[in-house]
Amino acid sequence: MEVATATEASAPAPAASGGEARQNHPFPWLDASISEPYYFLHLLAFFSYFAARSAALAADDGGELHDRLLRREIQAVLVFLVLFVVKISYSATQHAELGVIVREETWETSIADSLLYAKGLLLAVTLVIDYWLALGYFLGFVVIYAVAQQPPYDGLGHSNHLTPLQLESLLTEEPTSRFWLVEFRTSFSATCIQASRVLPELSNIYSNKNISFGIIDLGHFPNAAAKFGISMWDHLPTYILFDKATEVARFPEVTSESKVFVPKVTKVIFLTSCSYGLISLS
Repeated sequence: MEVATATEASAPAPAASGGEARQNHPFPWLDASISEPYYFLHLLAFFSYFAARSAALAADDGGELHDRLLRREIQAVLVFLVLFVVKISYSATQHAELGVIVREETWETSIADSLLYAKGLLLAVTLVIDYWLALGYFLGFVVIYAVAQQPPYDGLGHSNHLTPLQLESLLTEEPTSRFWLVEFRTSFSATCIQASRVLPELSNIYSNKNISFGIIDLGHFPNAAAKFGISMWDHLPTYILFDKATEVARFPEVTSESKVFVPKVTKVIFLTSCSYGLISLS
């Protein structure tokens, strides 16, 4: 590992987006739904359905559309509830089979999946009204996907945003903690966004004088991916546990088929049930 200079090591890491003010807001979810384009545009699209529905029913003289539309809406609500319950039940089953105390569902994942179900069911309902209306909603959701991104969890817990040089300095120059669990993520990966709550919550539970937690955004430091042997395409987020300057475990593991560079840190095979329970986060 290269040792960072004092100036480089002290350079601030990119800050998390807007978290402190939202955490102190009396209604953080309301604040997020208004201030975050991803949530605001989805809410706007869903609420616009009621205007489209009223206009379509007002133009219907026979009254047949009302009955068909009401039946389809009831079916959509029931299907949404069934999908939601099945997903929760499946996650609970997988959780029990693993036999580790690991949270497999985050709020970000639940919200993303719920919005996906809702969008599909909304398209199915609007097909009853008009095919062009359904096409308009479909194109609208495509535009939302292109211009807005689901925001990650903006709390840090007891973790810290780090630069690669800061991490190297912390690991090599008289480390204050023996162990460092570091999450390597990007802000443009949906998987990273949905798992962004995991490390801060782990840090709240396990942080002490022996283990510290850090986050490195590889979107800002893409060259660090090769240095730590991380694939930017299929290995994100990656969690690496360091014992001082030695990597002792990581998830997901680097296989012989993975086309990544060998990390520039000493590697020790260390995979006990305890470390696996701490690092198995998906």
